[in-house]
Amino acid sequence: MATGPTGGFVFRPGEGRRIDLGGFTMSVKASELETDGQFTLLEAGEPPGFGPPLHIHHDCDEAFYVLDGEYIIFMDGVEYRCLAGSFVYIPRGMPHGFRVGSVQSRKLNLYVPGAMTSYFDQLSAALQRGEADEVALAAIAEKNSVEILGPVPEGYI
Repeated sequence: MATGPTGGFVFRPGEGRRIDLGGFTMSVKASELETDGQFTLLEAGEPPGFGPPLHIHHDCDEAFYVLDGEYIIFMDGVEYRCLAGSFVYIPRGMPHGFRVGSVQSRKLNLYVPGAMTSYFDQLSAALQRGEADEVALAAIAEKNSVEILGPVPEGYI
């Protein structure tokens, strides 16, 4: 990372703090610490079929920008097929989830105001310790203002 005299910064391709999430990694491009709480930007490369359960963010809005591959986004009861170049906005409080399509895919995640870095760091630590059971994951989510609703609805990928 290169830092300018004004406190601005630049990450070049491949740069950013890595968060190991087992089957894939995320790269922190900007956390709430570096942006004075304004936003968080993460890059994720995820394997085919990967996806979290249906959930709600109570403390931030979320946006995806699909860089490569395909994501199937589920929000507000509707499925959206999102190829590279797609942008998705999910306001706080809206139930949503996603699944990666049939190929390795990559996206940027933007959280406004800044959030979620702590969630992914805690999730990574639990995975590394072998403590990623349902109860532990639910506790991590709750601590980070994420409400897990359960599996995505039947018929969704």
